[in-house]
Amino acid sequence: MCIDEGGWRAMGRFGRRIIAGRWFMVFSCLLILSVSGGTYIFGLYSEDIKKTLGYDQTTLNLISFFKELGANIGIISGLINEVTPPWVVLLLGAAMNFSGYFFIWLAVSGHIANPQVWWMCLCICVGANSQTFANTGALVTCVKNFPESRGIVIGLLKGYVGLSGAIISQIYHALYGDDGKSLILLIAWLPAVVSGVFLRTVRVMKVNIGQANELKVFYNLLFVSFGLAGVLMAIIIVQNRVTFNRLDYVICVSIIVVFLFSPMILVIREEMMVWKRKKEMLGDPLTLSIREVGDRDRDRDTRKNEAIEATMTVLWYQSVFSPPERGEDYTILQAVLSVDMLILFTVTITGAGGTLTAIDNLGQIGKSLGYPDKSITTFVSLVSIWGYLGRVASGFASEIFLAKYKFPRPLMLTLVLLLSCGGHLLIAFGVPNSLYAASVLIGLCFGALWPLIFSIISELFGLKHYSTLLNFGGAASPVGAYIFNVRVAGVLYDKEGTKQMEDQGIIRQPGEDLSCTGVECFKLAFLIIAASSFVGCIVSLILVARTRKFYRSDIYKRFREQADPPVVEPESTTITGMNAPMPPSSAHYSHRFCKNGGRRED
Repeated sequence: MCIDEGGWRAMGRFGRRIIAGRWFMVFSCLLILSVSGGTYIFGLYSEDIKKTLGYDQTTLNLISFFKELGANIGIISGLINEVTPPWVVLLLGAAMNFSGYFFIWLAVSGHIANPQVWWMCLCICVGANSQTFANTGALVTCVKNFPESRGIVIGLLKGYVGLSGAIISQIYHALYGDDGKSLILLIAWLPAVVSGVFLRTVRVMKVNIGQANELKVFYNLLFVSFGLAGVLMAIIIVQNRVTFNRLDYVICVSIIVVFLFSPMILVIREEMMVWKRKKEMLGDPLTLSIREVGDRDRDRDTRKNEAIEATMTVLWYQSVFSPPERGEDYTILQAVLSVDMLILFTVTITGAGGTLTAIDNLGQIGKSLGYPDKSITTFVSLVSIWGYLGRVASGFASEIFLAKYKFPRPLMLTLVLLLSCGGHLLIAFGVPNSLYAASVLIGLCFGALWPLIFSIISELFGLKHYSTLLNFGGAASPVGAYIFNVRVAGVLYDKEGTKQMEDQGIIRQPGEDLSCTGVECFKLAFLIIAASSFVGCIVSLILVARTRKFYRSDIYKRFREQADPPVVEPESTTITGMNAPMPPSSAHYSHRFCKNGGRRED
């Protein structure tokens, strides 16, 4: 007789199945990334760093550059992920996050003497670099587990990263009130704790192409995230009009936590459906098409052997400049040295570098234009919310347009860059109250860039070395941040601030922060950034032309060919007994049976 599926034993087995399932893995990744965006709210605590340590704007922007350098140079995490399971990457990221930000908190809160600038740059670089470990461990793993839904997966996960700034801000107010320095402490311990709790559930699983309800589950997760974003937006709007006390913030955070954990309902429901289907399959004769399974496996083995033979006959350095067809697995050097990657790198410098400069300087921009502190907090939160919308919109929309209309992702990337130019021009001309619209456009475009860039990299260069190539593509962001933030915005701001102080007959004392007021503080800088973003649009059109033929083809065909074949019914050989012969390659469809009494067990 079969094991009784009822009772506590069955519940325990089902609970273990949930935790080990692919959908709980997705849920874990969503939670990890929902608190990993501490770099995106630099504008909330940058003023505390500037005043406490007596920095001018150029020095603060230099620290901001090292933040972006750490947040986007993820090649180390990518290489580690090539040879270790994802939980190792997540654990290292948690340790780096805590150590980097905790030291910054010690310096800003006065627990240690003011460190030298280079030491602050190093600490924020280490702390921010932990974000690449979280992204690599969670995002790359999910893309490999759901290769046909990669645009949707990337958009959803990066969307939660976009919301993380607003989530962390609300948790900070609930725990610490208005103590701005404690925000840095929260950024230090919260992501580390969440990663530590869920790191063992994140792992690469066997690809299951065409899994029933896969898209439906992702759309349901999208609707849940819409609800979370809507709640955050409503809370921000109310907070901008009404003064909240600590209890009000606690209530808001409680609502946010409910939405963060609500995907568990979807996880349990989906695993329950899978469990029921499995029980039905075990209750009926198991039907397999041995011929089709064997043919598919032989074809796959033949392709694998041919690839191995081709690799053995060509030395690695001889194939660097002879890459395979687009969509096949490139080596790291083949991808890095390709023209397509060079174009993506250039586009990321102009697009991400310009929008990052706007985001990191929102506090100073608002202050120079005379906005109240409450409005500046609203700007930062709006960037977070609209960054989320940009991520999920570009991820889901590009996947739908690609599947239905063969609309190439590089063309959508071009349109996003063009839209960002409008946000930069609004900042440059400082039209009254236009900073609200500018923060929306900048957040939307910054969020939309990353799912498109990461999806394009995975599609053009394959998934074999995706963890490294993804982080190499992101490395262009700090290059753009250094050019536009440090060498353009920071220098021009300090130049205008020094001029204003000289006109007023004020001599700046050493250690005194340098401030600037008026439209001229950032006008020239953002005119330069807008022009550069437009150049990025032109460059991205080259990639559109180069990949036009590729995106008109079936770019996911190879994944369907390599995946394990599904169970098929027509003209098949029926296997009714446990001792019936099974083809070696069909082990994926065999079920575990108890040895005692022929009992079966899931």
